[in-house]
Amino acid sequence: MTLKKAMTSLTAIVGALAVGLTLAAAPAQAGPPNRTPQLGEVFNGFVLGTFKDGRMASPDEIMTPLTSTDPFYREPALTGSEKAGTLLKAKKVAVQFTGFRPGNVDAYKIMYVTTALDGKADISTGIIMIPRDGRRNADRPIVSYQMANDSVGANCHSSAMWTGADPMDGASWSALGPLAQLFGKGYAVVMSDVGNNGDPKPHGVFAGKYNAHTSLDAVRAALAVDDAELSEKAPVGLFGIAGGGVGTGQALELKDSYAPELNITAAVIEGMVPNYRNFIATADGSVGSGFAMATLLGLEPHYPDMRINDHLNDAGRKVADYYRTQCQTPAYFTLPMVPLKTLFKGNQSPANIPAFQRAYRDNVMGKGTPAKGVRTLVASCVADDSPMSLVPAADSRKLVREWRSRGGKVDYQPTDCSMVKFITDMYGWGTDLLGMQTIDWFAANLEK
Repeated sequence: MTLKKAMTSLTAIVGALAVGLTLAAAPAQAGPPNRTPQLGEVFNGFVLGTFKDGRMASPDEIMTPLTSTDPFYREPALTGSEKAGTLLKAKKVAVQFTGFRPGNVDAYKIMYVTTALDGKADISTGIIMIPRDGRRNADRPIVSYQMANDSVGANCHSSAMWTGADPMDGASWSALGPLAQLFGKGYAVVMSDVGNNGDPKPHGVFAGKYNAHTSLDAVRAALAVDDAELSEKAPVGLFGIAGGGVGTGQALELKDSYAPELNITAAVIEGMVPNYRNFIATADGSVGSGFAMATLLGLEPHYPDMRINDHLNDAGRKVADYYRTQCQTPAYFTLPMVPLKTLFKGNQSPANIPAFQRAYRDNVMGKGTPAKGVRTLVASCVADDSPMSLVPAADSRKLVREWRSRGGKVDYQPTDCSMVKFITDMYGWGTDLLGMQTIDWFAANLEK
């Protein structure tokens, strides 16, 4: 890199930081400030108890979820008259992760009715996890937690991950810290699978509005599980990271019209993608090329007019066919630094293909009005200054401005994702990327 290019890059980064800090310095919508948690706050008393009172699973308990799909995911026929959020079935399950069954956690798989983008009734599954700590479940806040789960393939979504399937997926590993903090505070956690986990067809996990529907309906369904004993009066929080942050952000915009009865009080979104076209253009040819490709494939089930295979060359179709059947780890890490145009006919950039533009436009965040009374924290990277900066920082700032312009109660406390932070404070860099620095803010506004 020449000195001139280096200075130009440095100037751009400094400018981005200045803009971000200026926006963050606007009148605070709600405190407290973000704070990297100490290790003892993550390995809190409740978490240590789950190790003490847990056990290793038996060989059969380990192998069964790895080699077969739970019959629970077989769908009943719908009459068409079911309301969104209707609980179809639930069963108590054991939480299992990397062959270990933690103690003091109750869990239920759920199947429920949700709404497809065309307005028709659809079916999704999910999981409820509740710490057993002596507190009445009716008194617990409820958190709709959407992981950084970008899997297009089947049997690698939340309800499968946390019951022994797909134990090496990065999405579940990245959720361990935030879940430890949330359980330590006594919160019940509800996760949507963004569709039926057991459905063998490609999953439309990146369709933000569909993700929003399934997330909101998962909370409705969780409230109907009698054994869980959760209360409709309990405060509800939304917490979304990366791919899950897209659904959480869209849920904020749809909540008042789609699920006005839910008592949602606070929301955190970290690392989300406010604009898919910009993300794909930025990630193309970077360490995140595979995730850009997966994004396209995770939009297509709900936007069939994309007809992605029609635009791929032979090599691209082979990659796409493989990706459609896979969980995100390790599959979506297999195209680092590969320019995606090499997989498309005519060396087209997928960011610019006309057939994809409707899907991009339909998923832009910030066009709607944030839910009334819900305090929201946006905590994405403040600048484009590290290999992890796959989402333009300017898109997050634009989202904050758009929501604030419509009366949204939005706090902006961006994350330092820089390589300087990585080198000087690897622990803080990693925990902040997972949203763990936001838990003080989340708790204060969830239980206000």
